Amino acid sequence: MSVATEPELLGPRIALYEHALRLHQHHPDGALPGDGEPYPDDERYRSRPSYRRARDQRLYGADVAVILDRHFSHPGAQASDLVEAFRDVYVPIHRNDHIVAAALRADRRRVRQTGRWLVRHSTDRNAATVGLTLLAVDSDEGDIPLIQTIGLLSNHFGPLAAEALQRRRGGAEALQWLAGRVAGWGRVYVVEALCRPGAANSRSWLLRHACDGDYLNGYFAGKVATTAYLHEAITSADADDDLIDHTGRLLRTMADCGGMGMTLEHYPPAPVVLAAHAVHLARQAPTVNRYIDAAMIAHYLVAKPPDRCGCTTEQRDRIVQQYLAVLEQPDWRDAVRVGLGPTSDFFAWFTGHVAARLGLGAFSDGTGDDER
Repeated sequence: MSVATEPELLGPRIALYEHALRLHQHHPDGALPGDGEPYPDDERYRSRPSYRRARDQRLYGADVAVILDRHFSHPGAQASDLVEAFRDVYVPIHRNDHIVAAALRADRRRVRQTGRWLVRHSTDRNAATVGLTLLAVDSDEGDIPLIQTIGLLSNHFGPLAAEALQRRRGGAEALQWLAGRVAGWGRVYVVEALCRPGAANSRSWLLRHACDGDYLNGYFAGKVATTAYLHEAITSADADDDLIDHTGRLLRTMADCGGMGMTLEHYPPAPVVLAAHAVHLARQAPTVNRYIDAAMIAHYLVAKPPDRCGCTTEQRDRIVQQYLAVLEQPDWRDAVRVGLGPTSDFFAWFTGHVAARLGLGAFSDGTGDDER
């Protein structure tokens, strides 16, 4: 639990950048609790009238562009003049062609300075979002720490932060740093940016760290598998534990993410990757996460018709037997019992539904005899 979000500690008018920075100091190596919400402007943001969005989505951002054109047409106008300018207009949180065009029409140096000021000092999320859009048009490497920090409030600022970092030299490393400190939708935005062309030197990270187990991983798991050439990495004889474990998470996610992203059914190397993962699993030490990932993958393969799981009937049956040969071992069953605890709701569901369907039988009670 973070005490930094208490209004009396943050104050009602703290800049969103400063809010993210303070929270990051309390949580330097992980995602901010609740994505840093409530944001400092939350009460004002929720109390303002609903935005009047244009019915035609092609016009989204056009009114923001008008405000920026007017501002940049006055040489003496200051960035601080824009703090309240966007309070009552709809500001898209993704790249917007109207806003980008307004930035490109203005002096590049002035656009950069305005973007920096708005991101660092805005107490209103709309103004900070416009500032980040301006920085996403630029490529100055000096802005990376600024973009990373506001990007920690990733549910709102993640899409533009990811785009802005991708445009910069060293952006792949900056995106990896940010990806390790965001969750939920923010992680989707950042990992998808790492899967785009141009995110050099990201393959090793994608193969080992992209999926954190959240169900939203389904939006990018297939992209990670294809972008990072998972089939080449996992079939190597010297695949390391981090790669093998992450492959299990990827396969488990792709097994049941229909409607979100690529499933095993539409992943051509599925039989090769599944078989390789099962072989590597047999050489690993038993852990609860490894057991559950493998069991869920095998459960999916059994539950779906072969033509719906990316394998032929023969491939499916052979792979399932490879998984079961590992999962039926007493020390692997004990890993689940000890790791989950036999009184947990998930243990009851898992053993009664998944394990039962796979015919894995009872789990050891730790006395040497199986439960009956």
